[in-house]
Amino acid sequence: MSKKRRAARRSGDVAGVSASPKRGAGDNARRPPPRRQQGRVPIGRKRGEDGKRQRVDLRDTEPTIAGGYGEAEAAAGIDAELPPLDTFPNHFQGYVIAIENPEYTSICPKTGLPDFGTVTIRYAPDAACLELKALKLYFLAYRNLGIFYENAVNRILRDVVAACAPHWAEVEGVFTPRGGLSATIVAHYDSED
Repeated sequence: MSKKRRAARRSGDVAGVSASPKRGAGDNARRPPPRRQQGRVPIGRKRGEDGKRQRVDLRDTEPTIAGGYGEAEAAAGIDAELPPLDTFPNHFQGYVIAIENPEYTSICPKTGLPDFGTVTIRYAPDAACLELKALKLYFLAYRNLGIFYENAVNRILRDVVAACAPHWAEVEGVFTPRGGLSATIVAHYDSED
């Protein structure tokens, strides 16, 4: 390395480029964004009656959900036809069966986006036990069904109780996060209630 280059490197001027260039018109991309001032009013924009965009103080507006959720979305999938749950005779008493489906999927009736989760069924059988192949086909039917997962967990409990009439049953749905929020829904049935 030449003496001239070493001297330039020590001074911060490498290959003719200064380490601290003067700001010019093309340097805007390198500037950090301005700091947000404390106490600023949140401002949004909307179209006025004249069609022009207007500034709106967001503190004076009601929170809204795009399109809203109506009864059609809320009740979607609750009474949909699904494959029947088969059973077989139970020969023992006083034990609990736990069945976990880590690949549960359904469709959000509002957005059409998929919901993923793990659904666990726990029950104390009385006269009948759930047949697993029929249960697998039952779960697969949810894959293309538009249903909120709160409704799905309660629907699964209702169908399990109708199929095998257990002493008690519990269905737990642990759903993967969407928008940073995850949900766990637990529905319980007790024959003594």
